[in-house]
Formats: sequence, structure tokens, C-alpha cells
Amino acid sequence: MRSLTAAALQLAPHPGPLTANSVAENLNRAVELIERCVGATGADLLVLPEAVTTGFTPGIPVEDLWDLMSPVPGPTTEPVQQAARRLGVHVVHCTYERGEERGVVYNSAVLIDPAGEVLGVYRKTHLFPGEREWVTPGDSVTVVDTELGRIGLSVCFDGDFPELFRIQAVRGAEIICRPSALLRSADIWELTTRARAYDNHVYLIGANATGTDPAGVHYFGNSLIVTPTAEVVARAASHEGWAAARLDPADAMRTLTPGSDRAQTFDHLAERNLSLLDKHQKDLIRQARTPFRLGGGS
Repeated sequence: MRSLTAAALQLAPHPGPLTANSVAENLNRAVELIERCVGATGADLLVLPEAVTTGFTPGIPVEDLWDLMSPVPGPTTEPVQQAARRLGVHVVHCTYERGEERGVVYNSAVLIDPAGEVLGVYRKTHLFPGEREWVTPGDSVTVVDTELGRIGLSVCFDGDFPELFRIQAVRGAEIICRPSALLRSADIWELTTRARAYDNHVYLIGANATGTDPAGVHYFGNSLIVTPTAEVVARAASHEGWAAARLDPADAMRTLTPGSDRAQTFDHLAERNLSLLDKHQKDLIRQARTPFRLGGGS
């Protein structure tokens, strides 16, 4: 990984019912924000929020969503690809992706390079309750070599599942991007984003939506950039804009606790107890559920 400037962008989806015009408007506004952010920060890597072309909750039947979306690459990625090429930057774009069969829609994060080419696509693997009504889950992990470093991809609710991030870290990810439209509290957003960075000693760029989506659901922004020792080095507010920070690998593991003078002395990846994991690997894939009643009560 080389030293770079990263930015987590947050913007509100077009209000009202989802149409082809609102998808086009969302893309135009995403490109405009990318251009403004690069002009202000010189960012090398920009991460857009989850489902930026539509808003997270589409509010229309999945067949209609399939009709509005495109394969990747396609019309729902091309304006961002052109912006990446024009500005010479890497962009993590996030959009619903049309599958091969009508009614199959993925929630996808797309890594685009400075030539405007798609380097990698990750299809969200952990779907939020209710999301299965319009999204088909993915079944693979995506970690991509770039000229900036090795970048892993996740989407929103994935951040609640440590195993996905551990796999990416073991595969050499140095930066993991988390486009989101989080439907829980700002505390949970910060907790999970910082924990996944600290668990795995990776930079984590969390771009969270703001505003209101076509189904009337609200989002709070608070996009974050976190270091491999869990320090929040940039944080946005709740309005449209971005959080940007300079990421220097020479400083990534410098101190035990952010702001202290004690050197970092352990490595969560190197110091895993592999014999324990080997002994209990079947437990990791065994069906399980919380002993507590969902929604409360006895």
C-alpha cells in the first residue's frame, strides 16, 4: 500500500417514487460530488454509499427494479467510470445490479480504476432483514490488487459479521471499503466499523447514506475513516458531503493506542491461535441463534 488520500462520500437519494429519471439524477449528483471532493481534497480513492443509484429501499417490486437497473458494467456504472477516468482516481461505486434472470438483483460494490475500468465487483452476502424481498445474496469474497494497495469490498450489514472481514484480511486486504445505508444507530455504525478495522488491522472506509430514500426511510450519514488501530481519523456530519483523510502505511501500526507514545506490540492476524481454530472450525459453520427472543419478551 502507498500513502494516499481517501474520502467517504455521503449524499441523499432523489426523493419520491423511483423512476428512470431519478436513477439518472442520482448518478448525476454522485458524479458532481465526486468532482467537488477531488477538487477540494485531491482524493485518490473515493467511496460512495450503498445503492447510491436508487437509495436503499426501492419501494417498487423486484421485477420493476430489475428493469431499471443494468448489468455491471452498464448504464448504472458508466457515468462514474467516466468520472474516474476523467479525474484519474479510484472509486468504489455501489448500485443494485441486474442479474441474468429477470427478478434477480444484487446489491453490488464496484471498484473502478483511474482508467475507468471495473477492477472488481462484490455482491453483498449478508442481507438486512426484509432486503431479501428485492435482493439475491452474493456468495464470494472480493479483494483486489490496485496501484494504491490491496482493497477489499463489503456492503453495510456485512459489517456485523467479523468472518467476512477476517477472510479479506487473511487474503491480504490493506483497505476495506464499506458502502452503507445503515438502519440502526450511529453507535452501532461506529462500533462495528472500528471493530472490523481493529480486529484485522486494516484501514476501513465507511460511507453512509444521508437523507431519505424512495420508501421514506431516513439515514444519518456520519461516514467514517478508521485506522488499523481503530482510530477515527475523519468523520462527516449528517448532511451531504464527505470525510477525507491521508492514509500513510508507515503510521498504520505506530502506537498501541491512538495518541499514546507506546509502540504497537501485537498483530491480531499473526497471533491467532490457529490450532484452536482448526480444532473448532466446524463450530464456525454450525447453525446457531441467540438464546434471547428477537424483539424482546420471554
